[in-house]
Amino acid sequence: MNVLIICLTTVVAYLLGSIPTAVWYGEAFFGIDIREHGSGNAGATNTFRVLGKRAGTIVMLIDVLKGYTATILSTILLFLDVIPESEWLMFKLVFGLVAVVGHVFPFFARFKGGKGVASLLGMVLATHPEVAAVCIGIFLVVLISSQYVSLGSMLAALAFPVLLLLNVFGQKESPLLIGFGFVVFLIVVITHKKNIGRILRGKENRTILIKPKKEDK
Repeated sequence: MNVLIICLTTVVAYLLGSIPTAVWYGEAFFGIDIREHGSGNAGATNTFRVLGKRAGTIVMLIDVLKGYTATILSTILLFLDVIPESEWLMFKLVFGLVAVVGHVFPFFARFKGGKGVASLLGMVLATHPEVAAVCIGIFLVVLISSQYVSLGSMLAALAFPVLLLLNVFGQKESPLLIGFGFVVFLIVVITHKKNIGRILRGKENRTILIKPKKEDK
C-alpha cells in the first residue's frame, strides 16, 4: 500500500465533508449565517426550518453527496491498486467517517458544523444501498408519525446495524460493518443528546412533512 496516497485521500475525504453547505448556501442566497438562526445548527434540518423546503432539500442532497463521494474514494484506490480488495470495506468506512467528522467540525467554517446525519446517509448508501433504502423508509415513517426529525434519525441509525445483524437480505454481513454500524448509532445519539432531552420534556421542534389539506368552506 502507498501510505502517502492513502493519507492524501484521507485529507481529501475530510475536506469534502468540511464543505459547509448550509452556511455557504445561506450566505450566498439569503445573506445570513444559518448558525445564527433557528437551532443554530449548520445542517439540512435547520435549513428546512429557517430557509424553506427548497433550500433544505438542496443542502441535504449535497451533504449526502459529500459522504457518498468520500466513501467511494476507496473504490478509486482499489482500481489503482493502492489498497487490496480485502481492505476495501475498511477504507470505505474510514473515508466515510472522516467526511462525517469534517461535516461536524468543518475546516471551512471555523469547525462549527452540523450533526452529520446526511453525510452518514451518503456513507451508508455507498456501503450498503439496500439497507440504506430500508433505513430511509424507517426515517420517513417515524418523521411522519412523530414529526421529530431527530427521533427518525436515531431510529434509522439503529436500524442499520440491526438489519445487518439479522441478515434480512439473506447474506452474511461483515462483523466489521455491523460493529461500525453500532458505533455510528452511538455517534448519532451523542450528537442528538440535546434533542433527546427536548423530546423527553415535550419541547422538541416538530417538522410537518405532509401538511393536511384545508377543507373548502
